[in-house]
Amino acid sequence: MSWLRALRRLWRYAPFRRLLILRLFAQAADGTLQVGMASYVLFSPQSQPDAWAIAAVLAVSLLPFTLVGPFVSPLLDVWSRRDVALYTDVARAVLSLVMAGMVLADWTTGLGHGVLLVSLLVALSLNRFMLAGLSAGMHHTVSEREFLAASAIIPAMGPLGVVLGGVIGVGIRLGLAGLLGARQADAVIFTAAAGLFVAAAVVAGSFAREALGPERPRDVGSAGVIWSGLRQAAGHLRQRPAAVLALANMAVTRHLFGLLSVAMILVARNRWHSVAEADAALADLSVWGACAGAGFMLAALVVPSLVAQFGLRWSLLGLLAVGAFAMALASFSDLFVLLCLVGFLMGLVTQAVKICADAVVHAHVDEGFKGRVFTFYDVGFNGAYVLAAVAAAFLLPSDGVSAPAFAAMSLTCCGLVVLSSWGIAQVSVEDFERGTEDIA
Repeated sequence: MSWLRALRRLWRYAPFRRLLILRLFAQAADGTLQVGMASYVLFSPQSQPDAWAIAAVLAVSLLPFTLVGPFVSPLLDVWSRRDVALYTDVARAVLSLVMAGMVLADWTTGLGHGVLLVSLLVALSLNRFMLAGLSAGMHHTVSEREFLAASAIIPAMGPLGVVLGGVIGVGIRLGLAGLLGARQADAVIFTAAAGLFVAAAVVAGSFAREALGPERPRDVGSAGVIWSGLRQAAGHLRQRPAAVLALANMAVTRHLFGLLSVAMILVARNRWHSVAEADAALADLSVWGACAGAGFMLAALVVPSLVAQFGLRWSLLGLLAVGAFAMALASFSDLFVLLCLVGFLMGLVTQAVKICADAVVHAHVDEGFKGRVFTFYDVGFNGAYVLAAVAAAFLLPSDGVSAPAFAAMSLTCCGLVVLSSWGIAQVSVEDFERGTEDIA
């Protein structure tokens, strides 16, 4: 079954259609916001970022929810997930306007710098919380036999939205910086993000309050009840080895993609261009990001066809082998075209493995635990990226090019193939392939 045929079939579900549009707007807004911050912090003409500066930006962006996510995850099994999406998008629109005003007024030093970073981390943490809720609520929009098809389509909205937001942000920066000035152009980027957040809030408000679950909203309960719920969710997950294996593969491939991404920022900023050529570096990095984004989006087309032909287990192992090949290529040269190809392949592998993991988790985790488990999932997704940035600060030189580091990443993928083969062998074929019946 092709991706487009699956989309046509699932499009008949009105809640599924709205969920796709909601994720597209929310992710486009998030991508625009991140471009605004990266443009202001990493690609201002006076800056020459090293790996530690990039790690700091990623830590501020992703680490807060990574740390607190498990403790707020029970709320996604308590509160209306539609309300979570609505109110977080409204809050992020307000925060984006605050950041736009601060950048425009040039209040970004001293106390202003702290307020700007806090506003960013709150906005991005709210995004991760909302997306975990939407992931947990996806099964309310399709039948249970269509989890893999839906898991292939919905994650494509993330990369598509981020690429769209990136195009908007980079287009504003490159188009207006010469006319208005870099700072004013960055303020326009934050304002555009606010507009997209408002659009996402409007779509979220079109859902009925109970449309995305949980099935029986209830009071939050005490801290002890929350902690007990987390332990129960962890125990529930441990009893499902297929889901644990899928989560591990998702986290490791995300970590490797994070290492590659940090390397590419350094290469574009410090190797391909001089310090004064910030806009040219941003343009080259945008091309590389577009190649990686194309791989992410192609994954949604590739995974259903692969699984229909070879089954989920063999598809997963084959994807990991492609990742090993891609990282081996990166160890040979820093040519722009070659690294764009590596970005495309690793984008494809990372997103395809995530799609497989989404389907496995949806098929194996009970509804009463999905909010908490998908927050664990999101913590692993973000935590792997932050750890990649920290590892890059230790492993990569200032220009980002390290053949030994890329070779080690290739060997890591090879090791993951071996370990995953062993893990998959411990699970029955029927159990591991659960949730893929609609494409068989």
